[in-house]
This record gives sequence, C-alpha cells and structure tokens, in this order.
Amino acid sequence: MGVSIRAYARSRGVSHVAVLKAAKSGRIPLEADGSIDPEKADAAWERSTDPGKAKGTARPAPEAMKPVPEAALGSVRETLKEQGLPASGNVTFVQARTAHEIAKAHLARLRLQRMKGELVDRARTTALVFRLAREERDAWSVWPARIAALMAAELGQDAHTMQKVLETYVRAHLAELAEVAPDFR
Repeated sequence: MGVSIRAYARSRGVSHVAVLKAAKSGRIPLEADGSIDPEKADAAWERSTDPGKAKGTARPAPEAMKPVPEAALGSVRETLKEQGLPASGNVTFVQARTAHEIAKAHLARLRLQRMKGELVDRARTTALVFRLAREERDAWSVWPARIAALMAAELGQDAHTMQKVLETYVRAHLAELAEVAPDFR
C-alpha cells in the first residue's frame, strides 16, 4: 500500500517538491494510483542519488573512498606554499579547494593577459629570436668582405689578407655567440 507524496516527503525529510521532481524524472517509481511505495522508493532514491550532493547524509567511510594520487597532493601543497599558506602533511578538503580556486584565478589572469596582448606564445617567440639571430649572423658573415678593402686601403695593407684576418675573427666571435642558448622560462 502506497503513501502520498507529502507523507513520503516527510518520512524522507525532504520537501514534497523534491519528491515530485524525483518522480517526474523517473528516479523513484509511482504506483498506478499515484501513491508511493516507501520501500521501492527508498531503494530507488538511494541508487539514483549522488552521495556527495545529498544533504544531511554521512560521507562515505575513508576506506570506501578512492586514494588521491601523491602527485595531486604535492601539487596542492606546492600551490599553497607559493601563496604563503600553510600546507601540512595531510591535505584537507578546504586546502584542496583553496588551491583549486588559486589555480583558477591564475588561469583567468593568464587568459586576460593573453587577450590584452601582454603574453606571447613561447613557440612564436623562439622562432622569432632564432630568425633574428640568423639574420644577425648572416649580416656579420658578409661584413668582412664588404669592409676589408676599405680598411686595407686606410691602413696600407693587402685587401685579401685583411679580409681573411677579419673573417677569422668574426667567425670565432660568431661561434662564441652560437653557444648561448635562450631559455624562455
């Protein structure tokens, strides 16, 4: 024998609107006459309710919960330390939520900076620096050939010898510069 929606709501400790929504969405069965069989409805309610979203229900026992990977806990601790907040050995839910909110705020700030044009793409920047360095190297590589004759005439030396000496020193200097690797971190 079934009970009314309001009576079932009182026995569950929820509003009659919550019971109506559950019945309308098919989470709990209704009898043919529109009443509710409490045993069937309770079983269906438990099967279809997310325990994390249910009000007034106890949390699952710690042994029933999935373990959190150490990498995630380390990330939470690191985020909290970066902000000068305490990061104890055992991470609490509040600490994890705080770290999550901090990370969301950082991400939002980065998106805003990118939209404003204050941030540049690392790959594009690396390509640009490489292109500029190559252009600079090429300009210096041809410089001895352009200037050697002028310097030789000014110093009263052989132009060919002057060009060879300049090329030797310019190439040595360019080799030193090539050892510098830009790091955009």
